[in-house]
Amino acid sequence: MSPPSASPSPSPSTTPATPGAARAHSIQELLPLLFVAVWSTGFIGAKFGLPDAEPLTFLAWRYAAVIALMLPVVLLLRAPWPRSPAAFGHIAVTGLLVHGVYLGGVFTAIGHGLPAGITALVVGLQPLVTALGARAFLGERIQPMQWLGLALGFAGVGLVVAQKVAAVPGGALAAMLAPAVIALIGITAGTLYQKKFCPSFDLRTGSVIQFVPSLVVTGAIAAMTETMRVHWTGQFVFALAWLVLVLSLGAVSLLNLLIRRGSAVNVASLFYLTPPATALIAWALFGETLTAPAMAGMALVAVGVWLARRTAR
Repeated sequence: MSPPSASPSPSPSTTPATPGAARAHSIQELLPLLFVAVWSTGFIGAKFGLPDAEPLTFLAWRYAAVIALMLPVVLLLRAPWPRSPAAFGHIAVTGLLVHGVYLGGVFTAIGHGLPAGITALVVGLQPLVTALGARAFLGERIQPMQWLGLALGFAGVGLVVAQKVAAVPGGALAAMLAPAVIALIGITAGTLYQKKFCPSFDLRTGSVIQFVPSLVVTGAIAAMTETMRVHWTGQFVFALAWLVLVLSLGAVSLLNLLIRRGSAVNVASLFYLTPPATALIAWALFGETLTAPAMAGMALVAVGVWLARRTAR
């Protein structure tokens, strides 16, 4: 006896929304803003921690702490691992690009004296570079209004950090830019690679798989190029704990969810909001000045991101 056929489900436009569904939708709408708010604190964590440890050494400790925290959780909850070696490999490559290359570049640039604002400006090219890559690599169609939004967003980021860029001598600036450019390549390639090859995976086991190769590569390079000494001050411990718990576990999980649910360009456009959000946090915590051009840039960034994400829906 064949099973009864399922009746056609009503269209979304005619289905009444339940309170639970409406609440879930509201939470999903807030995820991008939550991601930006949390991700933006990464530069602040670097500011607190880098005086007490060299950049790659700091990151190696960060990755090791994430693995030490997540592996027992994975084993205790029996979280599912990928079903094939290829899936393992794709997740590992994504982790190496997003964590090892991107964070390694950002922390090295800041550790070598490049102001966080300039680092954010270089990495702020990511939405534009991702849009080009998404069209070629993923076949995503970029609408004219999205291009306009991406261009406005980058112009706004430039206004936000222009004062800090002008304060750095040209010769020193050129020498410090290489790690930031490497970081840009890492986060762009990682976003595109994950969207194409492993958009969906268990976030618990995925964290372990992503951070293991990042630890191996970062630790090896740190051992060859740094002293690996750490001053275990209260400030360093706070910075390490913040970056492990809030950034590596919280923000990265949000990033994985956003990549799973949205287009590459849609997700990348959120990174335009990081420099303005970081500037606001620095103003609140460290009393850094917010100039009129910077505030105008923040408004321009908001309009640009709104255009890019609204058109992408």
